[in-house]
Amino acid sequence: MVQKRKKSWLLFLWFGTMVCLPFTVQAEPVRWNVDPDHSTVEFRVAHMVVSKTTGRFMDYAGFIEMDAEAGTVKAIEATIKTASVNTNHEKRDAHLRNADFFDVERYSTMTFKMKSYKKTEEGYLALGDLTLHGVTREIVLAGHYNGATKDPWGNTRAGFSAEGKLNRKDFGMVWNKTLDSGGLVVGDEVQVRLEIECIKAKN
Repeated sequence: MVQKRKKSWLLFLWFGTMVCLPFTVQAEPVRWNVDPDHSTVEFRVAHMVVSKTTGRFMDYAGFIEMDAEAGTVKAIEATIKTASVNTNHEKRDAHLRNADFFDVERYSTMTFKMKSYKKTEEGYLALGDLTLHGVTREIVLAGHYNGATKDPWGNTRAGFSAEGKLNRKDFGMVWNKTLDSGGLVVGDEVQVRLEIECIKAKN
């Protein structure tokens, strides 16, 4: 009799677990594709010590895989065409494209691939591999999820802001000239700023 009650109790537990299981499984992350027409990939670097030069990349693609409701991110990947660099100065842009800097003939793209993701009080930290100029180094992007909304054409859009920094010498871009005052023409630290708008992929 005791054995029979024990079996009945185990069957009850098993049935209860199966019934509740669908309600405890998290939703699968959804892919959100970067909309380059409404995004900005920007950098700043010191110029002759006293100021900073700002530039952008105009040709890029990427995606984020996330569960927007849970606020969890599974993947972030991006590819940027290095020849699309634009500092609003043709001569300078040509110099940036040659072998002193991006060497676009040999290294036509740079890529970022997230390795880990951590939520913080301010937003999130995304650690990933940046491959640039034939070199791969880890960088950290500190970002914020700005929310999601429907556009008039039935798409769901989400916004993200992120900032990071890197040392260009870590990626083999070492060109410089010394000023008479002792400073350098180009700073080593490059500040990165991203304003990204994504469109939720449709099934």
